[in-house]
Amino acid sequence: MGRLTLILLTSTLLSSYFHPGRVVDAQSIFTIREVSLSMEPSNDVPRDTNVTVRCRAVVSSLGQEVLNRQYTILKDRVQVYTKTTTSSEDLLYPLPMARAFNSGKYTCQIAIEDKREVSKYQKLTVTGLSKPELHLNKAVVNEGEEVTVRCTAPGETGSIIFYFYEDSKEIKEEQVSSNYAETKIRFTSTGIHKCHCAYTVVVVPDAFRSEQSNIVTVSVKEIPYTPVLEILPIYKIYEGDTLDISCSLRRPQYNSQSTQLILSQGTQLLSSGTKDKLNHSLVALAKHSGEFECRLEIGNVVKVAKKNVSVTELFSLPTLTMSPVEVFPREPLTLICKSESLASERLHKEELTYTLEPSDAYLIPRGAGVFQGKALNADFNYTCTATAKGIMKQSKILTVRPKLPVSAPKITVLSKVILGRPFEILCNSSTGTLPINYTLLHDYMPMDMITVKQPYEEARFTVTITRTDDISKYICQANNGRKELSRRLDATVIVPLSHPTLTVVPTLGEIYEGDHLYLICGVQGTPPVTFKWYRVGNENPLYSTTSNSNNTDYQVKDLAKHHSGMYFCEAINPANTAVGSNPVTIEVRMALWKKALIGGICLLVLAVLALLFVLYYRSKRGRREAAAELSVLRALNQMTL
Repeated sequence: MGRLTLILLTSTLLSSYFHPGRVVDAQSIFTIREVSLSMEPSNDVPRDTNVTVRCRAVVSSLGQEVLNRQYTILKDRVQVYTKTTTSSEDLLYPLPMARAFNSGKYTCQIAIEDKREVSKYQKLTVTGLSKPELHLNKAVVNEGEEVTVRCTAPGETGSIIFYFYEDSKEIKEEQVSSNYAETKIRFTSTGIHKCHCAYTVVVVPDAFRSEQSNIVTVSVKEIPYTPVLEILPIYKIYEGDTLDISCSLRRPQYNSQSTQLILSQGTQLLSSGTKDKLNHSLVALAKHSGEFECRLEIGNVVKVAKKNVSVTELFSLPTLTMSPVEVFPREPLTLICKSESLASERLHKEELTYTLEPSDAYLIPRGAGVFQGKALNADFNYTCTATAKGIMKQSKILTVRPKLPVSAPKITVLSKVILGRPFEILCNSSTGTLPINYTLLHDYMPMDMITVKQPYEEARFTVTITRTDDISKYICQANNGRKELSRRLDATVIVPLSHPTLTVVPTLGEIYEGDHLYLICGVQGTPPVTFKWYRVGNENPLYSTTSNSNNTDYQVKDLAKHHSGMYFCEAINPANTAVGSNPVTIEVRMALWKKALIGGICLLVLAVLALLFVLYYRSKRGRREAAAELSVLRALNQMTL
């Protein structure tokens, strides 16, 4: 900040020097160096302490004119005090007799012209709350009467929540922005009641809870009105009996205060009125077992008399069952309607009759509660009714769902069938009621069984075959009470390749330059087969072809010496297992005409050499003979002399 001010001052002076016609207000050059805030006497104080919030600003300026300073005090980011002054003294914000509401985070902001600075926050915590005071406008009341209750928090301010208690149980809550709250409490039970209150001062995000107030005692007197509930008969009530119920009021003489009587059982209103007595009669049923209530309302006062009634069933709710449990369309079935229990002391079994609904259900009665016939082609709902002495009870609905016979299953494979390797067989019927048991058979012998219970489930069997003709021996059986067989499994069996051979034509030892060479690669297994020929030392194949035959050839024309080497072939089919032959060594021999030519040349050379030798020999012999003749002549000549 100091550097910024120095640059600003220098810039202004230079501007004045180089622009003498421009007027500069030197007194407006200033900087706010620091703003700090502190709490006095400390940041944590007890209530009723006089607290001073001190804001100190350090301002540097050029010139003597006093600057206008605008101070703002914020508590929890909310403005609580502001002041504009020309004094350089610290700003003091007093909090006389501080309360919990004054707790919070305080900051100070100073603004001079267009510059602003904010201090770091300081947290003030004021501990301790005044004891609440409880006042009631009445100490003795009748039951049902209201009392005005006032709870005060002396000297506290801000947002306050007041809590009201009756016999240590919280009954009301009031939130206000003053230091007191009033409410009304109605006492519905007689006797002595103890009341007190408490409060909480809310200072977001904190809350400060007070201690408990003084306890005020209230005496609640009973009003002399009593509801009376009578039910006849008193003992052993059976279904079909008449219940006589009376709900009456016992009141003091010569008292004509308006009243309301209500007779009910559970949520059912039986009778109501303003008379002193209500009478109600009904035919007892099992559902009437339970609590009856006679309710008396006098203004805001409610009194209740209750009695429990137990009604014994003449007979239990009938149940409707089916035999057999599962049927197919048009198969015989029997429906049995029966009440499991009856009050034999009041009812004979012969008095209980059963009827089936609907009456046109194509089932014929075959005895008490027994109905026989054939299952329909579609779902059908039945109920039965048991009747005796005017009491009728209906069973729950029984839905007869005829099972849909399973269709002939379809047997398929889910992947390629490779001899000696596992593959999956799927058995599936397009129609049929679940669950369905699928059994995989091999030559009609059961191999495995899977039960399909849900529509998304499948019957998948994993098998392995070792002979190609085994594939057609698999069939599938579906059974959901009706059995159906599939056709035999029809699928292509892939035999992995084996016994690779490489045959050479012409035969080894008879391969000459200029010949045509045939490398025949053969395998055993299922076509199509992809053949590849290689020369040892070369990673790339010399030739590749796919054939529907188990053997094929690669031809090398016009053999030369450089074709000599080791050759082998590889083969692969849909079983995806490659096999390779043993390497074969090929030696390309010299052509026969070359051999003959070389032989002729050699003979010619030998003949020439022989001729030369003879000529040489003869020439050498002639010289010797000439020399001898010359010697003889010389000798004869000497002898002559």
